[in-house]
Amino acid sequence: MIAILPSTNCQAPCSLVRSLPASFSLLILVLPFAGGCGTLPNGRGWGQDAFSPIDLQRVSRAAHDAFFDLETLVPLAGALVFAVDDFDERASDWAVKHTTVFGSGRDAREASDDLKTALEVEAVITALATPSGDVPEQWIVSKLKGAGVELVAVGVTGGVTIWLKSATDRTRPDKSSDRSFPSGHTSTSFSFATLANRNIDSINMPPRLKPVLKVGNTFLASGVAWARVEGQRHYPSDVLAGAALGHFLTAFIHDALLNLPEDGAVAFAAFPVKGGAGVELSFRF
Repeated sequence: MIAILPSTNCQAPCSLVRSLPASFSLLILVLPFAGGCGTLPNGRGWGQDAFSPIDLQRVSRAAHDAFFDLETLVPLAGALVFAVDDFDERASDWAVKHTTVFGSGRDAREASDDLKTALEVEAVITALATPSGDVPEQWIVSKLKGAGVELVAVGVTGGVTIWLKSATDRTRPDKSSDRSFPSGHTSTSFSFATLANRNIDSINMPPRLKPVLKVGNTFLASGVAWARVEGQRHYPSDVLAGAALGHFLTAFIHDALLNLPEDGAVAFAAFPVKGGAGVELSFRF
């Protein structure tokens, strides 16, 4: 499949030619609506204010929002549930025996690589499609700064994942190594999915298309997670912890360092309280 971005009147490199397998067709939906030119609603370019002087209030808010985001709390809670008794092992054995989604362990392992690659590609494409200005020099510098933040997010996610693998020494279900917890494929896939979704928020496209693409990204990352279980490389708690870790670290670093303008969207988060749980509904304007 060939995707060609329509050219615009700006001087920046607003045309992108990309050849992708048909399985990546969902990614192409982003491209006809933005060429990476123009600016954000505040008149600044995406990435232009990245690595600005550290605002401790922004950093604190980014950490709070990333942790109490349902995309962090739900998989984290799931990992804790599977850690009870031998639920983890029994669920893993069932998945490996039946391989209901991917058909075989080998196909599941191959699918996990393919889906992760698709998310990597989309993270790059959506970053290029964000509006970073109409002047070539500004466009290039802004893209490099924004990409720098996103590379830091992916790098930190990978580094923390490797450290946890070494610290926990959990044996994989197939007994091939003691690097089972957490799942690196899953943490990096959710890292790329989070970046792509954050980038989509900045792209000028029909509002109804954004949630479709974002749900699709989460679905792809979840596919990676389940493929690692069916492929006998990880237990369910490994991939759930990886999902929570990947989303939390990436959302935190992205929001703290990219320094994008805050819109008036409604934010919803859940958090534990004594004797139960609470929810937070906030409006930014």
